[in-house]
Amino acid sequence: MAYKIALIPGDGIGKEVIPAAGRVLDCLSKRDGFEMTYTEFPYSCEYYLKTGVMMPEDGIDKLRNFDAIFLGAVGDPQVSDHVSLWGLLLPIRRRMQQYVNVRPVRLLPGIASPLANRTAEDIDFIVVRENNEGEYSEIGGRLYSGTDAEMVVQETVFTRKGVDRTLRYAFELARSRPQKHLTSATKSNGIIHTMPYWDERFRAIAKEYPEVAIDQFHIDILTAHFVQHPDWFDVVVGSNLFGDILSDLGPAIAGSIGIAASANLNPPKEFPSMFEPVHGSAPDIAGQGIANPIGTLWSAQMMLEFLGEEPAARALMRAIETVTASKILTRDLGGNATTKSFTDAVIENL
Repeated sequence: MAYKIALIPGDGIGKEVIPAAGRVLDCLSKRDGFEMTYTEFPYSCEYYLKTGVMMPEDGIDKLRNFDAIFLGAVGDPQVSDHVSLWGLLLPIRRRMQQYVNVRPVRLLPGIASPLANRTAEDIDFIVVRENNEGEYSEIGGRLYSGTDAEMVVQETVFTRKGVDRTLRYAFELARSRPQKHLTSATKSNGIIHTMPYWDERFRAIAKEYPEVAIDQFHIDILTAHFVQHPDWFDVVVGSNLFGDILSDLGPAIAGSIGIAASANLNPPKEFPSMFEPVHGSAPDIAGQGIANPIGTLWSAQMMLEFLGEEPAARALMRAIETVTASKILTRDLGGNATTKSFTDAVIENL
């Protein structure tokens, strides 16, 4: 098979970890007999500072004909975060109908959790996030700016289509895993309309999956349970905001945000899906060659799996685990490996 991959290295350490992953993908493609061709796009905060836009007007149209999009990181202290997010990532996710965000959380061999006495058996779950609507709605605005009467309104939008397709994806994923257990994040005691609706749809769809055990927690206590009882969880599903929060907390209890991988999926494959580490552009360490490439390599593994190259995906995950088990770790994980030396070790294991 031959795959066309759109590369968006972005900013900061994105320009370091995307080439590292490219080396690994080239190794796997030669080994396993598939082909990957890459087209790089400069969309980024650096591009914004030069042009005034995060990407050109036809930027998304140029991405449509690729099999997948591989993103490094976006962000720069000179550009407001809402500008970079609403100018690049959210338009891609929405116009490409990448309505499910999947973020695995697992304590890898050789990595110590900041939680005392926790092992790999205790931390192994997946966060599924609704990715197109919810709290990240554009509906709203300001009135009377700069006066005592200033008012700001932000609307949350849940649709049956948007909620149901995310919940159904999460149930299918839970059904495919040994524990067959799905947890829903909610806040229906404080948010009077949208979250009770989410709970209703969760219960309704649960009837289609009697083999999946279910529970739900309010988001405030759920964050506490992630820390105190990570072993309770298998698949966790949440709205756009709740899923976003939980899927950063998860990698943190598994050792470092540097290992955080994600997939923005269009499950029916009508549009390309986008795969990205979620550690951010990390301008404080950019250019030093010390960025942790695990989140990017794990995202590449998810991309391979989604494209159907399952043997290569399994081989890459085994190689990452072999390297971490041998205590070749970057600084954020307590080691002294560089981006290059960690990547070299993964390639050697492949």
